[in-house]
Amino acid sequence: MILGKTELSKLLSDKLVECSIDESSQLQVNGYELTVSRIEAFEGPGRIGFDNSERVLPSYRAIEWDDGWAFLKKGCYKITFNEIVSIPKDMCAIALPRSSLLRSGASIHTAVWDAGYKGRSEAMLVVYNDDGFYLKKDARVIQLLFMRLGSAQEGYSGRYMNENISG
Repeated sequence: MILGKTELSKLLSDKLVECSIDESSQLQVNGYELTVSRIEAFEGPGRIGFDNSERVLPSYRAIEWDDGWAFLKKGCYKITFNEIVSIPKDMCAIALPRSSLLRSGASIHTAVWDAGYKGRSEAMLVVYNDDGFYLKKDARVIQLLFMRLGSAQEGYSGRYMNENISG
């Protein structure tokens, strides 16, 4: 079951989402919108295998904001969200791009937010528009959908737990 605005509103007081820009604007009928803090360009290849022992992430180059805006050429970018999300052990979350983003020729790809995960998440922004795309700092770009699980889970304990919380 996807949680609605009433249920999410109650969970926000339990720190489901922290560091919001404007909670009343970000809380939606079916989810919670996350905002962009940082954009980085990929520089070099990444590598993953069956387990994490061979994982190598690419390096990144920060994209600077120009008067609060960034012009992004066609391509892939890593974005970091402002918000810190704390997923209870009886929930998980998935995210979908806002329709305005899609109508501009861009999209966001994310992984599942696992039960028990806490951190400031990252996602991949892809600009498909041949003419590029302008993105403003703190723009709302995805809607995070929270779902209850059938039972409480052990909880996420991977490498990205509590990542990027301090900054």
